[in-house]
Amino acid sequence: MEKRFVGFFSLLLSLASASVPNGGVGVELWCVAKNNAEDAALKTALDWACGAGGADCSPIQQSGPCYDPNDVQVTASFAFNDYYLKHGLTDDSCSFDNTAALTSLNPSHDKCKFPSSLSVSNGNGNFSGSIQDGGVGPSIISGCTQISWLWFWPLITGHVFVVLSRIISER
Repeated sequence: MEKRFVGFFSLLLSLASASVPNGGVGVELWCVAKNNAEDAALKTALDWACGAGGADCSPIQQSGPCYDPNDVQVTASFAFNDYYLKHGLTDDSCSFDNTAALTSLNPSHDKCKFPSSLSVSNGNGNFSGSIQDGGVGPSIISGCTQISWLWFWPLITGHVFVVLSRIISER
């Protein structure tokens, strides 16, 4: 039993030591289309993201590395992710009328590479991007999610470490 706890501690410590430039815990995230979203809703959100939302949709245009005219979910995922990376890395910037969600599973495939949340630092420890309003995208974007990552994972990791240490010491 003790060997399982040692393995678990190793995993927790490796998560805690993977840091992003601003001192938070490094968790790679991507914003992707939900697999249960209706195609019509995805197309509406995709049009907004590539238009008023300001996402770079050139990779999903014809002859681009992510172009797939038969899969609106993959196409929308690329646009949603680009918008998310450019607009604050918040839960609100990955909503698109509830057709998108954050994932830690890399959606990249073949030559279509999706940048992750860890690729967005602007060099001084802050995330780059701007806030835009309107359409089906987020209407209010705050930095609360970014701030919570600074304390949430270290707090949880520390708490789990203390609890498991007490369990092991009682045996």
